[in-house]
Amino acid sequence: MQILRNIAEVKDFLVLNQGKEIGFVPTMGALHAGHESLIKKSVQDNEVSIVSVFVNPTQFLAGEDLENYPRDETRDIEVAKAAGADAIFLPDVSQMYASDISIKAPSALASILEGATRPGHFDGVCTVLAKFFNIIRPMRAYFGKKDTQQLIIVQNLVKSLFFDIEIVPCDIIRAGDGLALSSRNSYLGESELIEACKLYRALVKAKALVSAGTFSSDVIKAEMAKVLDPLKIDYIEICDRELNSINQIETDKSIILIAAYVGKTRLIDNLWL
Repeated sequence: MQILRNIAEVKDFLVLNQGKEIGFVPTMGALHAGHESLIKKSVQDNEVSIVSVFVNPTQFLAGEDLENYPRDETRDIEVAKAAGADAIFLPDVSQMYASDISIKAPSALASILEGATRPGHFDGVCTVLAKFFNIIRPMRAYFGKKDTQQLIIVQNLVKSLFFDIEIVPCDIIRAGDGLALSSRNSYLGESELIEACKLYRALVKAKALVSAGTFSSDVIKAEMAKVLDPLKIDYIEICDRELNSINQIETDKSIILIAAYVGKTRLIDNLWL
């Protein structure tokens, strides 16, 4: 696996692999089994796979955890290599933001759910991904469903800016207790890890209600809130595949999304029905 630290090195790598199908897995590092699954999927689908590790400052709001966000370059390199990546791109901020151009995420999608709590977050996501897409020019790019709103916004970005890239959604990877894997799980203490599993249990409760014939969004959200107690809930929302809020669940067309605080750590999870 090649370690690439600047854009010129990426360009040289791409010249050497000209004509091959390129898969791309963008990450912010602190790689875990969820990222590993994305890399392995890319390796399976493409002739060449590139992983990026970049903690993107423009998607963090003032007071968020930019400075403390978990970083472990040595382990990231080991995980990417073990998963079969052909290259890992490790740029610094000065390369990615040599100019101050930015891209706005569509307001209808970016102002709800995560965007309501973190205004401007998805502008930063769209800006950095547009840069990466232009540098790497992949055939396919891989995103986890855990960040469902991000996934849908990226699909919109690619369509709107005419990027010739297939966005590949990948299933959530969970620990044995159901907790969705996340780099921010490293912030949680032992007792908080137990409490964090309430997000998954609330989704399991919702799925059971739907299986039993309950389709009312209000009823399902109220029952989920009971499971989450006493966690501080940011939102419980039930949407269609375009993130429009819906009153009744339709199977194979709906998504249930949660954001809640476990101590000071804000976690998200979701279930596609």
